[in-house]
Amino acid sequence: MFFPLVCNSFILFRETAPRTIFQRVLDILKKSSHAVELACRDPSRAEHLASSLQLITECFRCLRNACIECSVNQNSIRNLDTIGVAVDLILLFRELRVEQESLLTAFRCGLQFLGNVASRNEDSQSVVWMHAFPELFLSCLNHPDKKIVAYSSMILFTSLSSGRMKELEENLNIAIDVVAAHQKQPESEWPFLIITDHFLKSPELVKAMYAKMSNQERVTLLDLMIAKLVGDEPLTTDDIAVFLSHAELIASTFVDQCKMVLKLTSEQHAEDEEALATIRLLDVLCEMTANTDLLGYLQVFPGLLERVVDLLRLIHVAGNDTPNVFSTGGCVKAEGDVSNMAEGFKSHLIRLIGNLCYKNKDNQDKVNELDGIPLLLDSCSLDDKNPFLTQWVVYAIRNLTEDNSQNQDLIAKMEEQGLADASLLKKMGFEVEKRGDRLILKSTSDTPPL
Repeated sequence: MFFPLVCNSFILFRETAPRTIFQRVLDILKKSSHAVELACRDPSRAEHLASSLQLITECFRCLRNACIECSVNQNSIRNLDTIGVAVDLILLFRELRVEQESLLTAFRCGLQFLGNVASRNEDSQSVVWMHAFPELFLSCLNHPDKKIVAYSSMILFTSLSSGRMKELEENLNIAIDVVAAHQKQPESEWPFLIITDHFLKSPELVKAMYAKMSNQERVTLLDLMIAKLVGDEPLTTDDIAVFLSHAELIASTFVDQCKMVLKLTSEQHAEDEEALATIRLLDVLCEMTANTDLLGYLQVFPGLLERVVDLLRLIHVAGNDTPNVFSTGGCVKAEGDVSNMAEGFKSHLIRLIGNLCYKNKDNQDKVNELDGIPLLLDSCSLDDKNPFLTQWVVYAIRNLTEDNSQNQDLIAKMEEQGLADASLLKKMGFEVEKRGDRLILKSTSDTPPL
């Protein structure tokens, strides 16, 4: 009964706890750790570890409780080198070949102690980082126990700083494990905070991670990038500078790989993860170009607009040729199916074209040169797989014709020749008016990038 009473008293009287108590707890922890070390060397001893594991658990609970919002105790415990002992013991836990709940409990309590001793204490954070990085994170972030993953993520979040990001670049597996942890446990706040508050502030780390991650992990990272872009908090000046670097990675990758989505037209590639990652790249580009601070950079990005128009033409033709995921209408399959993942792709291509042409005459003219205006008008049909498709076409056409008489004339002549439906143009908010010998396309629009 001694340890539970001590643990509870630390919660009530932790600020008056004498240093000698922490020394005694540490001595017990060391002695019990020796039993664990022997069991790692000789597996036959593991089945007799129950009492040692119980003692270790209570030691960690005492230390954990003593550290809660108490820098005095954090400093006393750190100065006894308790952190180093705790980390060494936790690493031993991974070597034990036992399936005991008591082992998991000790494991979890040890990690909670490390998180508490480092909380809001820079000196303790430095010592935790020195002992824990990289082995503890490599051992714990991919552990099958969800709580161990969450607690080790808490320690990483608490200990990370801008100065330590370089070390993560040299140990990319840790960073990738954090993304994988968020993918498996999206409800856990710590991996999410590590990625949004630390990783996304380091373009060099993101670029290095992206090259090594699986496509599923890439989709997870890109989803969090979108969450940051569309979040309630607007991007700060520092965020904009970072996201301009992210924009280069996203745009260049999309330009190089966007034709991967055409694999989805074949049933044998119907679940191609590389194609699905490319779809998410387009989603990120749409949100980036909806931000006026990022738009200008992407409007002049080499090859981006040309590639988007070309891809729109390819999937438009492919969807008309044979029934596939890019065909108009059809059956929308159950959630999680690849057809569901590809939904909206055509709409987003058109949205991106509209954004890239917003108040940018060079891009307006370029779409005309690429014969993209007839393609956009031909895409304006109801499509269950592309919600709001007509609205995005309207938006794109308005941006293409704003202060651009050449594009206005082209659409007006198409209407006169029967190549553009006058009633459709009217529904889109346009009218063709004859002024002398000239046809004028009229539009009342001042639409911001969306």
